[in-house]
Amino acid sequence: MIVYGKNVALELLKKNVKIEKLILQENFSDNLINSYIEKLKLPVKIMSKLKMDDLSDGLHQGIILVIEDYQYQNLDELLKNDPNFIVILDHLEDPHNLGAIIRTCEAAGVDMIIIPKDRQVQVNATVMKTSAGALANMNLARVTNLASTIEKLKKHGFWIVGTDMKGDDYRKIDYSSKIALVIGNEGKGMSDIVRKSCDYIASIPMVGKVNSLNASVSAGIMIYEVVRNRK
Repeated sequence: MIVYGKNVALELLKKNVKIEKLILQENFSDNLINSYIEKLKLPVKIMSKLKMDDLSDGLHQGIILVIEDYQYQNLDELLKNDPNFIVILDHLEDPHNLGAIIRTCEAAGVDMIIIPKDRQVQVNATVMKTSAGALANMNLARVTNLASTIEKLKKHGFWIVGTDMKGDDYRKIDYSSKIALVIGNEGKGMSDIVRKSCDYIASIPMVGKVNSLNASVSAGIMIYEVVRNRK
């Protein structure tokens, strides 16, 4: 998998992730990144900006890495660490939303993110770039069936809070217990089977003419409401 950008590169270098190929733009001058490259004794290929532009789909900031495909973590293994705040993504399609939510989750101290294997955007270069390196420090599990996963989480003591335009005011829900927060698809919201599995449906009041928020914005509001209620 090709990834790019200084923040992503720095986090991968800090984690000493196996790098298959490292490409730097001519006259690349980030001292911190260069120090990690020297410390790890990584071979470097120098390219022109024009050639690097052809290799990447976005702003590479002078550095491109080729790494193995992202390795998702095992849900059962993660549950052994007794998490108390999980975010579940119900078939998101936009890699920018996934990357932004990963970044928010890492910043807020969410224990893990769960995504489905099918009909869901997976980790790619855009997700890595949008997450600004946060993915390297985030637990991300991939499951076959969200409904059965939610039932498993309930057995581990989690209360499931879904998000939808038609629900209870998100500020009036008790988040003091172990919480699994569900963020629905950008257009369709949560699937019916996931909605029926929720203990609560939280809604963010809208007073403007726009009747919905971007999925990553909604996720940010809800995530920090959970965090705020636990202080």
